[in-house]
This record gives sequence, C-alpha cells and structure tokens, in this order.
Amino acid sequence: MNSKLYIVIISIFLITSCNQTGKEAEKEEPAAAEHAEEAGAHEENENTVEFTPEQFVIGKVELGKIAPKNLSNVIAVNGLLDVPPQNLLSVSAPMGGFVQSTDLLQGMRIKKGQLVAVIENPEFVTIQQDYLESISQLEYLTLEYQRQKELAAEQVGSLKNFQQVTAQYKAMQSRVNGLKQQLAHIGIPASRLQPGKITRTLPIYSPINGYVTEVNTNRGSYVTPTDVMFEIVDTEHLHVELTVFEKDLTKLKVGQKIRFYLPNESGAERTATLHLIGREISPERTVRVHAHLDKEETQLIPGMYVKAFIELDINTVPALPQEAVVQSEGKDYIFVLKGTRQEAGQQMRDFEMVEVRKGVTESGYTEIVEPAAIKDFIAVKGAYSILAKMKNTEEEGEGHGH
Repeated sequence: MNSKLYIVIISIFLITSCNQTGKEAEKEEPAAAEHAEEAGAHEENENTVEFTPEQFVIGKVELGKIAPKNLSNVIAVNGLLDVPPQNLLSVSAPMGGFVQSTDLLQGMRIKKGQLVAVIENPEFVTIQQDYLESISQLEYLTLEYQRQKELAAEQVGSLKNFQQVTAQYKAMQSRVNGLKQQLAHIGIPASRLQPGKITRTLPIYSPINGYVTEVNTNRGSYVTPTDVMFEIVDTEHLHVELTVFEKDLTKLKVGQKIRFYLPNESGAERTATLHLIGREISPERTVRVHAHLDKEETQLIPGMYVKAFIELDINTVPALPQEAVVQSEGKDYIFVLKGTRQEAGQQMRDFEMVEVRKGVTESGYTEIVEPAAIKDFIAVKGAYSILAKMKNTEEEGEGHGH
C-alpha cells in the first residue's frame, strides 16, 4: 500500500516539473525572439543617424538634390564685374564755384533728376544779367532794323545807316544765342529767366539712376569744371569681364554659357552668356572676354572679382556640391534624408549614410557615378557634422545614430 502511494506522489511531482519546464521554455522563446528583433533592428540602423532641429542648425546642414552639371569640358578663368561706360557717371560742376550744400554719401541710392549739390558763384549772376540786357538790346535793334530796312527800300534813309544797323542786329543775335547756350550749359533755362528772378546759385541734378560710389567734395569747398565731385554707377546692366589666355582663344565662341562665383560666396552659382571676344592680345598673352548676366542682380557691385568656368560644350553629368561627399575608412559617402518624424514635440530628421562612386571633381562639384538615380534630398552642406555625430554615437557603444 505504501509503495503504491509513493509511486503516485512521484508521478505527480514529475508531471508538475514537466509543466513548469514547458512554461519556462515558452517564456524563453518570446524573449529570444525579442532579442533577435533588436539585433535585426540594430543591423538595419547601423548606417543611420537622427538629427534634432538644434543639431540641424548647429551643424549648418543644408539639403539639396543630385542635379546635372557640365563638369567635363570647361575653361577656368578669372575676371571681375563691370558696367558699360554709359552706366558709369562722373558728376562735375559746369562752372567753378563753392559747394553750398550736398547730402550725398557713398552707397546712397539716387534717382534720375534728383538734386545732388548746389553750387554758388557770382559769375552766374553776370551771365544771367548779360543775357537779359542782350535780349533788351536785341528787341530794340530788331525794331530799328525793320525801320531802316523800310527807309532804304523807299530810298529815303541813308544806305550806310541801314548797313550799320544790320551789322549791330546780327551781332546781337549771335551774342544772345551764345549766352543762351551758356545758360543751357550751366542748367538755367533761358525761357524761364526774368529780370526779377536772377540767382547766384546753381543746382546740379543726377542724370541717371544708380548708387553713389565716390564723394570727393564737401560744403564750402571750391570746385572747378575739371574736378569730379561724385561718381554714380547704374548697376542694372552689369557684365562680366574675363581674362582668357591666348592658348584657349580658339575654343571660344559667342553664345557659350559661363558659370561664375564670387570669392566670398561658396556654392552660390550665377550664369552668364559670352557676348564679345576681344581682338587684342595683351603683353601677358591674354584676351578680354565680355559676357552678359543671364539674370540682373542689383546688389552686385562693379569691381567684384569672380572665378568663372566657360562651358565649351554640353556634356552634363549627375553631380553634387563637393562638400556633400565625405570620406570614411577609405570610402566615399553621402547622407540621404530618409524622412522626418515627431518625437517629444520636435521634428527629427533621419539620415542614411550611402556609399557612392565619384567621378570628376571641378568647380566645386563632384560627379556621382553611382548611385546616380537618388531622388531624395541629400545633405549638400554639413555632411561632416552628420558623420561626426554618427562616429560619436558608435564610440559610445550604441552601434547606430540614435
């Protein structure tokens, strides 16, 4: 009886142990699956990194896309921005005088017809007075000429008197016309001049729209007609003057496209079209080339130096700005924006590091041989900031950029 009871107890213990073992196995299986998922997620995200809005700004990250660029057949040249002669004006006083007033400063924008200075000189009074007196004398001589002409026709008056009056009349006509031209030269309309409106001052107006580039006078200074008081430039028709070496001259033709950059604006590309090719070779064996901007930009200033590339033919390749491609462990990479998401009230950006094969690099751009069909946004600036963030998180042992 006791032996039967012992067998029953042992059987119950074994059954209970088997059930506990099965439950523990069931618990371990989901845990293993969860670890497997984490390992898979770790493997999937090891080339990604997330950026907060603050990190995006601090890293100076800018986005762009792969775009076609002509990188294979260009001539690299230097030059400067300039304006045609009719857009550059030197303002001088038509007659000498003292500067009574002027408000111009370098950089001021002025309009055509705007007052730029007032000159004072007693000689202005003399010219106006001489003109008004000559007009009065001409009126008298005109009447006297008509009277003597009638008398001479009727053979009543002396022919000598008629000849004297005729000479005086024509001489006064010449004097009046001469004084009228002098008044026009200094900017005083003869038709508006009256005995009671004689002025000793002369206003000087701007004949063009533009910006003041030079101010060479001040109140109280004496200026002569040869003194340049102000220089005004109209920047609405800037052009690019380039210097091309003699050996490249035969490669040029009117209509070729030109890409140019300002030294202080990395990556800011502007375009122009070749318009004229110089016909004189300088002692340095160079030729001047004239190009018109495709888009007028009034904020540009004549005299700015430019670096330009003349495109000899159309042979475009997919390219990115040179700083978009980074090197890591002997390979070249770009960072592709895979998407944005909201996390803790912030817009997070996820970047994926993608290996690329480069082609030619020139004029600040690098050809992307493969993969060239990426349509997503790419970090064209601040790529090394993203790489540094990824390397730092890997060193912390996280294994990925989160």
